Amino acid sequence: MDNLPLLTIGVTLLAGLFAVIGVHIFTSGRAQQQILVDRMSQTGQLTIGGRTRRFRGVDRWLRQTDLGKRIERKIAATGLDLTPGEYFVYVVAALLGLYFVVGSIFASFFGLIAALIGLWGGNAFLNYQRAKRTEAFINQLPELTRVLANATQAGLALRTAISMAVDELDEPAHEELRRVADRLAVGHSLDDAMNELVERLPSRELTVLVSTLILSNRAGGTIVSSLRNLTGTLEERKETRREVTTLLSQVKVTAVAVPILGLGFLLIINSMRAGALDDMTASTPGRIAVLAAAGLYALGFFLISRLTRVRI
Repeated sequence: MDNLPLLTIGVTLLAGLFAVIGVHIFTSGRAQQQILVDRMSQTGQLTIGGRTRRFRGVDRWLRQTDLGKRIERKIAATGLDLTPGEYFVYVVAALLGLYFVVGSIFASFFGLIAALIGLWGGNAFLNYQRAKRTEAFINQLPELTRVLANATQAGLALRTAISMAVDELDEPAHEELRRVADRLAVGHSLDDAMNELVERLPSRELTVLVSTLILSNRAGGTIVSSLRNLTGTLEERKETRREVTTLLSQVKVTAVAVPILGLGFLLIINSMRAGALDDMTASTPGRIAVLAAAGLYALGFFLISRLTRVRI
């Protein structure tokens, strides 16, 4: 006990040494984390200032499966701010909601059919968002080719021209071209970066543009004149697509209105006599009739959609 002051001083110095070491490790770790965040944000793998992600456990589990990988690729093509886990949980919640709501309004058998239709609708929603984003990108192609033509005419390299287009264009071209520029910045070839763009947003117009850029980059030649001619062609196709969409809008509304009328008839039947739909779906012939009617409605919707799909 005679050496208590000396022991106290020794313990204090040791604690201070550990504190300094801890602060040094903490600050160096924060610096490394910031470097990693900056690098990932520059390559588009991380978005700074984004919202907090939900259902992280489900997302980690889902990304390890083939289903999760397919969902991730589709979401990446739509541009939606969703993770595969969030999409999966939202779809499951929507299916349960459809089952209970439709089952309570019509009958439990109709709730099962509504859940199956909702499962198809979840995939159709991603396809619709992808088609919508592709259409918006196609509408920006004339402006994109104009920017690339002006940049290459000024003597800039094609990679630099793409970087300039990122700053000039709005969404979705801004985000898609930023991905291409990031791939080029980390060493990917122009062919690979542009082909990834075509895979995300498949369209004839984009395929023609990418083929023109790749061939000009490989063999050289008059890329400016090619882009000028392509700009005029894309402008004409844009106007033609707009006219075709306007002409077919009434038919597309009919394809959606017919199934809605069928649901209205079911409500009328159930309101005329309470429990009529329960009695109808309680027997096997009634269920077969309901499935056949639903199949005919689905077939009509599919045929109308196919007939109104005009490729320009």
